[in-house]
Amino acid sequence: MKRVKPYQMAIGVAIALGIAPAVAELIDFDTAELQSAPAGWIATMTHEGDAPRWQIEHDATSRGGGRVLAQLSTDRTSQRFPLAILAVARVADGEIRVRLKPVAGRVDQAAGLVWRYRDENNYYVVRANALENNVVAYKVKEGERSALAPIGREGQYGMEHDVPSDVWSTLGVVFRGSRFTVSFDSEELFQVEDSTFADAGKVGLWTKADSVTYFDDFEVLPSRQ
Repeated sequence: MKRVKPYQMAIGVAIALGIAPAVAELIDFDTAELQSAPAGWIATMTHEGDAPRWQIEHDATSRGGGRVLAQLSTDRTSQRFPLAILAVARVADGEIRVRLKPVAGRVDQAAGLVWRYRDENNYYVVRANALENNVVAYKVKEGERSALAPIGREGQYGMEHDVPSDVWSTLGVVFRGSRFTVSFDSEELFQVEDSTFADAGKVGLWTKADSVTYFDDFEVLPSRQ
């Protein structure tokens, strides 16, 4: 697996339209400048509220250099979704995963992965929530978020699963065509199906409301044929 430093992002994770990378890319933040916005990422938000605050922080519990990407704004607006989107990557089918650590939040302690992102109002997201102890996949279409029920469990709201606070875990999703497979700490949890967004789109990270969340080792993997 190729490790990509922040200054290499624009080249190292550039992906042709609709084609996943030829080799796996692992983006860490070990050499990034502390208290700075991360190079190669776009900070944006779904809905209204205080602007998101994404910056590089030090966390001695994270492996490698101990530097992580953190979302630090604490606006409690419940329907406020900060996003950090990888600027140059566009993927139709592939896999993404990230190490995450919910740190604080009274309204939410949520961390998510975004794929097939068109803009801040149109994308897919799967998120883990440490206050609710569940993992849920959604589509966001024209700014409206709708939960996607696991296949074979119609009407169910994601899946209950322990999501520890102040502990590192790994969230992942494989997306191919209209079928998406969600995993947590390498355990497959459920699959969902949806065809709203079929074309290649950007990938990135997501939080909700006042969630203070740390992220590290963001992986973009090639499509598995």
